[in-house]
Amino acid sequence: MFGTHDLALFALTVFVLNATPGVDMAFTLVSTLRGGVRGGLAAAAGVNAGCVVHALAATFGLAALMVASSAAFNVIKWAGAAYLLWLAVGMLRTGLRAAPVDAAAPAAGDAAPLRPWALLRQGFLTNVLNPKVALFFLALLPQFIDGDAPNKTGAFLFLGLWAIVQGTLFLVVFVGLVAPLRRLKPRPGVTRGLHLAGAGLFATLAARLALAQRP
Repeated sequence: MFGTHDLALFALTVFVLNATPGVDMAFTLVSTLRGGVRGGLAAAAGVNAGCVVHALAATFGLAALMVASSAAFNVIKWAGAAYLLWLAVGMLRTGLRAAPVDAAAPAAGDAAPLRPWALLRQGFLTNVLNPKVALFFLALLPQFIDGDAPNKTGAFLFLGLWAIVQGTLFLVVFVGLVAPLRRLKPRPGVTRGLHLAGAGLFATLAARLALAQRP
């Protein structure tokens, strides 16, 4: 339509990337286990709102700045790593409480259980502060656009929208599969263990992001 090609391969590539464990999947998983379907869908909506920003950045050349500028890449990288570490510290504090921890306990320093809007905001920040997502859009989309495409901007937007819609559907199905696990009603020790494991996961992801190198 816009000078794109190999759309079946594009869809398969997006699926593989969506199914590869990472920051977005981890945040959606934790949010679903703690907040049920509403929490998981809110987190997924925030993640994909961040993808919209990255897709637009790739379309209009802003993501290219991070490839050309080490300073721009490092600013976003360290901001993202700091945010993930902040989430990890909040989960660690919750997991170390002496009293039994409720599955809906607040995370990352909130004084009350996180509402869907708060999870949406966190999902957005988790995604938009990850420069690797921006570079993914910048590196992947051009491979499926013809060199003589009549409207390259339209082609970028079309493929970006495709990736976002497909990613949204993937996370919706993922939330639906994970949500029933909440019915198991684990004992307080298990719940605390999940919080501590989540803290370790986000701390690891923060470290990986901090060590990421500009391509």
